[in-house]
Amino acid sequence: MAETPTSLDGVTSLYRRFRPGRFAEMRGQEHVVRALQGAVERDRIVHAYLFSGPRGTGKTTTARILAKALNCQAPVKGDACNLCASCVAITKGASLDVVELDAASNNSVEDIREIIAGAWTGTSGRWKVYIVDEVHMLTKAAEAAFLKTLEEPPPHVVFVLATTDPHKVVSTIRSRTQHLEFRLLDAETLSSLLHDVRDAAGLSLDEATLEAAVRMGRGSARDALSALDQVAATGSLDSARPAFDELLMALASNDAVAALTALSQLTHEGWEPEQLGESLAGELRQVFLLLVAPDVSDALGDDRERLTEWGRSIGLAKTVRSLETVGRTLREMKSSPVPMILLEVALARLTKPELDANVAALEERVTRLERTPHAAPEASTAPVVHRPIGSVTRTGQATPAPAPAPRPEVPSAPRVIDEPGLTPPATAAVATPSAAEPAAIAPTKMVEGLPSLEEFVDRFNTRVLPTLSRTAQAFLKSTRMTNLSESTLTLAVATEPMRSQADRIHKGVQSAIDQEFGMTLHLNWIVSAESAPAPAAALTATSAPVNEEVEDYAPSDSYDEAEELATNSFSKILIDEAFPGAEEL
Repeated sequence: MAETPTSLDGVTSLYRRFRPGRFAEMRGQEHVVRALQGAVERDRIVHAYLFSGPRGTGKTTTARILAKALNCQAPVKGDACNLCASCVAITKGASLDVVELDAASNNSVEDIREIIAGAWTGTSGRWKVYIVDEVHMLTKAAEAAFLKTLEEPPPHVVFVLATTDPHKVVSTIRSRTQHLEFRLLDAETLSSLLHDVRDAAGLSLDEATLEAAVRMGRGSARDALSALDQVAATGSLDSARPAFDELLMALASNDAVAALTALSQLTHEGWEPEQLGESLAGELRQVFLLLVAPDVSDALGDDRERLTEWGRSIGLAKTVRSLETVGRTLREMKSSPVPMILLEVALARLTKPELDANVAALEERVTRLERTPHAAPEASTAPVVHRPIGSVTRTGQATPAPAPAPRPEVPSAPRVIDEPGLTPPATAAVATPSAAEPAAIAPTKMVEGLPSLEEFVDRFNTRVLPTLSRTAQAFLKSTRMTNLSESTLTLAVATEPMRSQADRIHKGVQSAIDQEFGMTLHLNWIVSAESAPAPAAALTATSAPVNEEVEDYAPSDSYDEAEELATNSFSKILIDEAFPGAEEL
């Protein structure tokens, strides 16, 4: 890529020195170039265009190229030669055929009336082109004054309106223009552009520096060239972006001290909290994409390998939770008087899942417990007399091996109550049929082919529950099905926080019910204090076989369910399910 001979003398910024001067030099906007160049070549120019798209994608540059092509003295297939007097004058901003207006600072009625008056005057070229940047910033009165001229302009005038927010442009203006949308440039296009600029400008920059500039550009050619300018001026890649390796290491190892220390070090280097939050979100986004859809990520070279390794260390679940947490924190930081506190709290929650009450954090805690090796319990120091199985007693008779004690079972979830009200039957939780006396089966009610609530729950526990995720199964253990109608299944949970967490499993449970029962039921989650899970001892004892030598155990009426938060109950269920009889330290 050679520096255009029409570049301004003394200008050193790369994005201005190497700004495209012809349609042939445009990159990444082929659909726009094809439409405009074809219109110029076939003499089918419309009187007003609306260019919209992110910053730095070439809207104003394309408007100037269009003005050159319309007034070029030696056009080639609808493209400007960029060498004639008209093209050179437009490049230097000295042409009377092109008028540029920044609507952000010139948005009054008087400014628009001046444009209208000038539009009817003659011009030395074939076309007079008005370029109005940030047109969405015009006042209501200015928009009204502009409409008539925009709809019926002089025959030799073309309006090019540019904006980064097309939805803010009033529909009356949009309907009078031909709308062309500009897009962000992909990583390969930006990388090719920066390589060409480096070679043309004679810069001594390595591949890692160019890759960093591509990432900092985020699809904007101007931002990428500005980043390249910054790196070339400082000579250091570290000064161009924060170094998050220590912070990512702290996330991978759940080390809160290391995370806050790394954050403090970055702030001492001069980075503001908002900058750190945005950069960290961008870094985590690349890690997420490399884990889920590597082809979508725009990370290149060494950066791609580095972020891929961090993805393997952190894991997908932790990466998603980190990305969500940092995103929420960025929104909250905009209205906070001390943004750094919010960023510190976010990192503390990410490195200490016990500080976060959502389901993702609880599942992460359980996963961490599963991966942690547990030491065997210490042997009791009290002397124990062991008698071999089948040993001979003093009477000379062999004693039979003791029968193993029956193992209590946790009742299947979800629990059921018979009436729409939320009071469970007095004996439903503890009554267990013995072998000698089979329990009487209460008559079930059928509703036009719909199973009764008891039949539904029994089939749900047997056929549907095992197909659900571990998180859903654990959550449903603290849930009761209270009512079943032709279109609605009502499920009760203990607290409002648990009802809000039910949204995470709602679709999965509904889909599993639809597949098993062949019916689409609306799941209605309600809150009832009586749906809180009972203590572990009571749960395991409710379905245990009756032993004549041991008293029946019933749940204690003194248990105060309001004393334990729903999130702690849910966490305990998850841990008890993964490690029966384990104790959390």
